[in-house]
Amino acid sequence: MARLNIEASPASSLPRRFLLSAPPWGMFAALLLLSDDGSLLVTRWQPATLALVHAFTLGVLGNTMFGSLLQFLPAAAGVRVHGGNRLGHVLHGLLNVGTVLLMTGFLTGWRTGITLAGVLLPAAFILLGGMTLPGVLVARGQRLLRAGIGLALLSAVITGVLGGCLALLLNGHLNMPLLALVDVHAAWGTLGWIVLLLAGVARVVMPMFQGSAKMPGTAQVAWTVALLLGLCAGTWRAFARDDVSWLGLTLVVLITAFAGTALWLLGRGPRGHAGPLRRSWQLGLMLLLAAAMALLSGARNGLLAGALGLAIALPLLLNGMALEIIAFLGWIELHRRIGRGVQLPGVQRLLPEKDKLRVLFAQLPVSLLLPAAVLYPRSWLSRLTGLAMLLAWLAVWRALNGVNRRSERFVLGIKGHP
Repeated sequence: MARLNIEASPASSLPRRFLLSAPPWGMFAALLLLSDDGSLLVTRWQPATLALVHAFTLGVLGNTMFGSLLQFLPAAAGVRVHGGNRLGHVLHGLLNVGTVLLMTGFLTGWRTGITLAGVLLPAAFILLGGMTLPGVLVARGQRLLRAGIGLALLSAVITGVLGGCLALLLNGHLNMPLLALVDVHAAWGTLGWIVLLLAGVARVVMPMFQGSAKMPGTAQVAWTVALLLGLCAGTWRAFARDDVSWLGLTLVVLITAFAGTALWLLGRGPRGHAGPLRRSWQLGLMLLLAAAMALLSGARNGLLAGALGLAIALPLLLNGMALEIIAFLGWIELHRRIGRGVQLPGVQRLLPEKDKLRVLFAQLPVSLLLPAAVLYPRSWLSRLTGLAMLLAWLAVWRALNGVNRRSERFVLGIKGHP
């Protein structure tokens, strides 16, 4: 099992700024639903629907994954991140300013905003790759972990470049088949970037934090090879034959394999580890399976699959880990500020289990309401879903910020009682 290297961790402010940027984007998505007139969840081609999707993929998932990687790579994988805080500020700006421009372009029809986003967002993914991939390639040990993360980062760069091509295409600066490009971009982003990264990191975090068995190396290699071959073959088929069925089949089979296997491994773990993180992962994995089944049942259920996967399942998985990471960041910062000779509060005191449970319970109504709003698109149901989603992301925001409040309270207590 990997051991955490506290001294190799970056300045806590670097990953924290990304993790704290995710909940506001979830709240923004909720506001879009609250203002829905009944058309937001009918088709994926509505500009507001595109904004909703990218609020999750870039704002919520993007910020959480960027921040988690910048902490996980040096602390758990022994990978040096180049650039540190200096490039971290640039990376955060590129991702979030680019996302703001994209949202503005979608919602107002501002073409220049979409074009600018088509430059800044690929630059963010390329910069992330530049900061992390060299270290992934030269680090020692944990070859399967580093291979999975490295391939996910490469997929992230491909996703960003494809997104930039879409922005140019929408403004008439590029001539490519639109439908094929959209589905290829979505497949590389969902499966190659997000799910592959989760599968790679799960090799460490599931045994370490949830007490599960580790995925057999041979099985993980076979799954990863199948993923890459499926995405490459599906991409060729989409552009050469205007047929995205191979991409759809790849998504269904490999997401089902990942989610089903992870659920099986978690189910075999000891009951003593059945805390909020494990429950969050179990629920998220079950909903990810439901998303794959919805995608398998036909193109008409593509919106339902996206809602289940991108807006509910993946945030559940990533939020569970973000809560663990933010508490660990708080403890590291206290360790560096106060030094030796003072007993520090444990990670569980900085973020109690009850706060994690509140976050999990706050997300349950959205898990029921959002699929219902997709299947029965009515403005009142969308607005009710938006209200539930707003409360859920407020709970995430409060829990993440609670670590800093408790840390500062502890520091003030130390100063007041020398």
